[in-house]
Amino acid sequence: MSTENEGNAVPPAPSAPPVPVASPDASPQGAEPEGNAQGATRPSVPQENPAAPPAAPASDQPPAAHGAAPAGQGAAPAGPAPDGSWPPPPQASPSYGSYGDGAAYGGGGGPSYGGDAGGPGAGWGASWQQPAPKPRGGRGGLVAAVLVAALVAGGLGGGLGYTLAKDRDDRGSTTVSAPDSATQVKRAPGTIANVAAKALPSTVTIQAESSDGEGGTGTGFVFDTQGHIVTNNHVVAEAVDGGRLTATFPSGKKYDAEVVGHAQGYDVAVIKLKNAPSDLRPLALGNSDKVAVGDETIAIGAPFGLSNTVTTGIISAKDRPVASSDGSSTSKASYMSALQTDASINPGNSGGPLLDASGAVIGINSAIQSSGSGGFGSGQSGSIGLGFAIPINQAKYVAQQLIKTGKPVYAKIGASVSLEDSSDGAKITDQGTGGAAAVESGGPADKAGLKPGDVITKLDDHVIDSGPTLIGEIWTHQPGDKVKITYKRGGQEHTADLTLGAREGDS
Repeated sequence: MSTENEGNAVPPAPSAPPVPVASPDASPQGAEPEGNAQGATRPSVPQENPAAPPAAPASDQPPAAHGAAPAGQGAAPAGPAPDGSWPPPPQASPSYGSYGDGAAYGGGGGPSYGGDAGGPGAGWGASWQQPAPKPRGGRGGLVAAVLVAALVAGGLGGGLGYTLAKDRDDRGSTTVSAPDSATQVKRAPGTIANVAAKALPSTVTIQAESSDGEGGTGTGFVFDTQGHIVTNNHVVAEAVDGGRLTATFPSGKKYDAEVVGHAQGYDVAVIKLKNAPSDLRPLALGNSDKVAVGDETIAIGAPFGLSNTVTTGIISAKDRPVASSDGSSTSKASYMSALQTDASINPGNSGGPLLDASGAVIGINSAIQSSGSGGFGSGQSGSIGLGFAIPINQAKYVAQQLIKTGKPVYAKIGASVSLEDSSDGAKITDQGTGGAAAVESGGPADKAGLKPGDVITKLDDHVIDSGPTLIGEIWTHQPGDKVKITYKRGGQEHTADLTLGAREGDS
């Protein structure tokens, strides 16, 4: 199965526009939005020009007629004066641009990569526009006055209501309030809320930036008390050569960090906090080999830049062969025999922990299944309930190697296999990369008697249906492990035992 790594960093979707209230004494100004997590602001609206006709509202309905003031005169409305009776006639509310179908998240298209750059995105549906400014005086001022009066009346009504309830307490109440001295709610150790509360302080949101300013957002978690943080390779790739890394804890404390080592094939990386605090709490590591389909899962990450987000699901499959890449011409694929989960994983979750029900890490969230355009209209993938995590048993071994030597070590059989889609097995090619021999002389496969043209169908008890599946399965092992290979030659099935070799680095 070929997927994309999840997550170009994208700006959060804008909040719904506030309803403006016309002022009776001053020209209306463009409303300043509260802002989203990226600090995006809505374009300002020009001040009212009494001599200019009002702009048409951004809606599908025709605008209501306004009295036009002649050039050079004040903004006196045409038509009869406002009705002075009470209550006044209802005022029509301005309409706004609809948040249309096919809402597109921003962030330039391309691969679904949790730590990749996301450019300024497209708007969310049809763009919002400030409604037409009202002429001074007339109904606009009246509406503002009515709103103020309603608020005052509401406050007065609340006060009278409280007094009446206090004086006529014999009628009782249908609600019960908790006493002011109520203690904080205690949750059982096995609840999701309890697990999340313990794990969140040990997760970080990672900002990676290259030397030319490109970058994105991902997630990581505390691996040890020395300040090492484990994440995905694709999260920190932008900062490997002279870039900048920061890691922010849920408490808001931010630390500069540096890349200790990264493994593109495994899609695992280790960074280290500079001036790491002394009170780091590493997350407990579970045993991914013991995970069963149906086990509960908890994912922590920063989907679409929303840090410290917790989602839940189950293990929906194990040993899922996954080949993922960022889709660029220079990128090398990552291979894994993944844990599949339906916990919601989105761009920005990359590198975050996948926890079991006890709070132990069983995997590193790394990729999501891509469905073409992802349903967002911009090529950006989103959660469709098919997320993939690197098993923690494999990631732990890789992280320890990176901390020790700075370079990854891969298990190998010493044979080149076809990476084409197949369902028959992994075929040993006739020639290796760059004209090298397809079967390495003196390597594990050579010693086991394998030859070009052989089709490997099993590694131990795991069915092999393609070259990527074989690579992912081999990489769940360590150099020196002994495995049994089942293969076909000339229509006949054979088996061979071999000891896995070692390859250092991503070359």
